[in-house]
Amino acid sequence: MSIQQPPVDQVVSSFRDEITALDVRLLSTINARIKAVKALAQYKEERGLAFHDPEREAWLVAYLKRVNNGPVSNEGLDELLAFVLALVKAEVARG
Repeated sequence: MSIQQPPVDQVVSSFRDEITALDVRLLSTINARIKAVKALAQYKEERGLAFHDPEREAWLVAYLKRVNNGPVSNEGLDELLAFVLALVKAEVARG
């Protein structure tokens, strides 16, 4: 006896396709950011410059809060940036 799955709602399917496409773009953007930060880290290392720049990170957070049109809240933006910055730093450290 086989159990049939219920038919997939077309609206749900459409939303899922859109979300998947957005996730692919998000992954591509994160990968591009990691590559850019790796190149910057190498440049800074060759010149004896510090990799971590807290002032730049603070500027970035403030700037993104100014240009954010939502629906991401400022608290959500803080969480997102903390995650992205930590992830990118970890990936750069992995080489």
